[in-house]
Amino acid sequence: MLPSDQDNTGGGRRVGGGTAGAHRVTALVFDGMTMLDLAGPFEVFAEAAKFGARYELEVRSTDGAAVRASTGLLVQVDGAVDAATEVGTALVVGGDALAVRPISAELTAAAATLSRTAGRTAAVCTGAFVLAAAGLLDGRRATTHWQHARLLSAAFPQVHVESDAIFVRDGTIFTSAGVSAGIDLALALVERDHGAEVARSVAQSLVVFLQRPGGQSQFSPSLALPRPRTPVLRQVIDAVAADPADDHSVPALAARAHVSPRHLSRMFRQELGSSPSKYVEGVRVDAAIRLLHAGKSVTACARQVGIGSPETLRRMFLARVGVSPRAYQQRFRTTERDSTTVPDDGGHPEPDRYRDFRDALSRGVASLPSGGQDPEG
Repeated sequence: MLPSDQDNTGGGRRVGGGTAGAHRVTALVFDGMTMLDLAGPFEVFAEAAKFGARYELEVRSTDGAAVRASTGLLVQVDGAVDAATEVGTALVVGGDALAVRPISAELTAAAATLSRTAGRTAAVCTGAFVLAAAGLLDGRRATTHWQHARLLSAAFPQVHVESDAIFVRDGTIFTSAGVSAGIDLALALVERDHGAEVARSVAQSLVVFLQRPGGQSQFSPSLALPRPRTPVLRQVIDAVAADPADDHSVPALAARAHVSPRHLSRMFRQELGSSPSKYVEGVRVDAAIRLLHAGKSVTACARQVGIGSPETLRRMFLARVGVSPRAYQQRFRTTERDSTTVPDDGGHPEPDRYRDFRDALSRGVASLPSGGQDPEG
């Protein structure tokens, strides 16, 4: 934060006019933090000021010293967490190390202290690991970056991790998926504070979705299917992966493993948490994802992975990835802004991939993202 952005008392930058009634957002930062986890939400709150919102933004570290982000940039702070007062929203940013290294006692304590003083607490990406380490997510629903969702669940079994959600609210605690999902979370907070119209205007101004289509499963390059412990079961699933289109009915798999179908189903449930048919379905969808990346049509994908009809693949894709195969391909195959993409099943060019995005911005979208999963509506 630049010195000119601060008020004369050393506090945070105020956006949206006068100080009366301003909602203070205090971000907790640390060495190795991800810059976008801070900049994205803060841009949302700052942009909201153009539409009548009033937020006071400040950045604090455990000891009041400046920190260095993962980009190497130095991030100045407004002071130590212990000096924070009248906090409306405590915002804990993420960083790559949080999911792979022990979290310091100082950072955990700072998050707990800040949360106690705040009306609500939010974490972006792997910032959820800090909240979990502080005990703030015990018995609560939460999410984090899809790459680390399983680790969060394993490290903190008392946390109910929802791996596909873009963000999750449980009471006064909010957590978001990876990196740019902090923008989605901030938009949801602005909506709670000032209504859907203001949040929609902010989203349109920043050229982002107010309601992001689908969950974060669509951003995973693979469904990351689990591996079994038993050698015989590993051989079975290796055969499935080697040729997804082959006959992988339960009787066929059981014969390959030299066990009864009932025993095979029991092995799958115990080691993989899935039925054989559901596991095979996941392998086939994963294979279809790779074919879509290669530019294959939906019909060709369905045929080559053994699913059969495009409609069956579409249903499986929606259930597992959250979007249709064609929508997934349009979003992730290339960054080129052509007016056409891969031909559809009738051989005709598909429409401009940005049409739906422009239409969504022009007409507005539903108030709270489905990925938000707000049980209180």
